[in-house]
Amino acid sequence: MGITLYDADGHTCLMFADLVEEAHGEVVQTNQFLVVDHGHGALIDPGGNMTYSELYLAIGRYFPPKQLDYVLASHADPDIVASVGRWLTGSDCQVLISKVWARFLPHFCQAGKTAGRIVTIPDAGAHIPLGRGSLVALPAHFLHSEGNFQFYDPVSKILFSGDLGAAMTSAAEAGTTVTDFDAHAPRMLPFHQRYMSGNRACRLWAAMARTLDIEWIVPQHGPSFRGKAMVARLIDWVDNLQCGLDLLTAKHYRVPSARATMA
Repeated sequence: MGITLYDADGHTCLMFADLVEEAHGEVVQTNQFLVVDHGHGALIDPGGNMTYSELYLAIGRYFPPKQLDYVLASHADPDIVASVGRWLTGSDCQVLISKVWARFLPHFCQAGKTAGRIVTIPDAGAHIPLGRGSLVALPAHFLHSEGNFQFYDPVSKILFSGDLGAAMTSAAEAGTTVTDFDAHAPRMLPFHQRYMSGNRACRLWAAMARTLDIEWIVPQHGPSFRGKAMVARLIDWVDNLQCGLDLLTAKHYRVPSARATMA
């Protein structure tokens, strides 16, 4: 069942957080999102093949999947968009993704399936028409992917932030909001230290994010950050984050010893 993030005046935002069965920690939890404006729909980061059937049925309770205008992909990781071939079959949508990944996306599909249906987002981002308004593709390059976008909804003032702000939690927790940022931050740190590229990208993103009117930041994994104060805490945390290349040293580039044998 979808979690309603916003619903007013013909505009609805829904989150689906519990479609992947957690198998002893082998499968990462993911959030999927549907934005509908006056009869037009965009599905954000629909996930892999494990989510497709359940997600198709779930969004059908709110919007006819066949009529989706777009599948929006923040980047090309399998947990983001490996199901793209099935969405191209099951709907009439276009797929919007960074120009960096457009020619890689067909590897998830049958030959010829993507012809004329992939629309590339330029590095600078773009406004994406939807119903009577638009969504904004915001540059978030190297956070963590080389070509990476977040999607901002000016109506609900929700920022769908992809992997930024993510924490590896259960599906039950993913449907909640963070109430104690200081307690939650250590749960985000290992993921961000490894997957985000470095502080320069973090600082540039934070400066951009502060120019937006954001009421809610909702990542692709784990719980979300609701309210101006909590949004500001996350932006400040990212601004000061040391990660990726910042932490790299010579010890990470050594030829493994003979004792380092895979069991």
